[in-house]
Amino acid sequence: MNDTPLRIGGLELSSRLIVGTGKYATMAQADAAIRASGTRMVTVALRRVNLTDRSEGSLFDLLQRGGYHVLPNTAGCYTVDDAVRTAMLAREIGLGSLCKVEVIGDPKTLFPDPIGTLEASRVLVNEGFTVLPYCTDDPVLCQRLRDVGCAAVMPLAAPIGSGLGIRNPTNLRIIREQITEVPLIVDAGVGTASDAAVAMELGFDGVLMNTAIAGAADPIGMATAMRLGVEAGRLAFLSGRIPRRLYASASSPLDGLLA
Repeated sequence: MNDTPLRIGGLELSSRLIVGTGKYATMAQADAAIRASGTRMVTVALRRVNLTDRSEGSLFDLLQRGGYHVLPNTAGCYTVDDAVRTAMLAREIGLGSLCKVEVIGDPKTLFPDPIGTLEASRVLVNEGFTVLPYCTDDPVLCQRLRDVGCAAVMPLAAPIGSGLGIRNPTNLRIIREQITEVPLIVDAGVGTASDAAVAMELGFDGVLMNTAIAGAADPIGMATAMRLGVEAGRLAFLSGRIPRRLYASASSPLDGLLA
């Protein structure tokens, strides 16, 4: 079945899986897992890595050799000012205007601050950034983020790094129904390949993850599984599942059988 690429701002991506770079045991393991995922976009926590290190074997070297689109993120920011400043610094060091906005509201759950996320997104859109906000699965908030000009909206499935999978599919369905103008990407909480497939079967345009791959016993194997899960879920969504029925329906129809 033919499918269109994932389009975010002016970018076209052949993969609908976006992955992070943190929590790997070694840079070599990160390199192998990212390659196995098939991703074309990699997100990087600007406050936790040194992207000014351009030496061989560095994270920047890995990303450059792989030809990935780099999605800088403002992970670790707890205020609007911190998130905006971090994004501006990323652009200053040559990482472009693509930005995943995170404004954390609670240090224990790492739930995003809805008000801060909306305000930081508004400021950065007005500054010419292509903004992808990480947010709660609140349909009204997601609409507001679309309305201020975000290039995509990224509601969580569950708390960051929890591996709980999709906890509120009803809200995600509502968000998908209400927002059709920009891509929707499930961000945070995915634990295994079936979670990624479910997200895609709900009609989402992509999935972003880090811990589910990097924290697996075999990150390279899990990266491959996640790639296949995203692909299977997307194909299932495009193909159209059968309706759910309370009672059985024979696989071999009885109509027309000889007596």
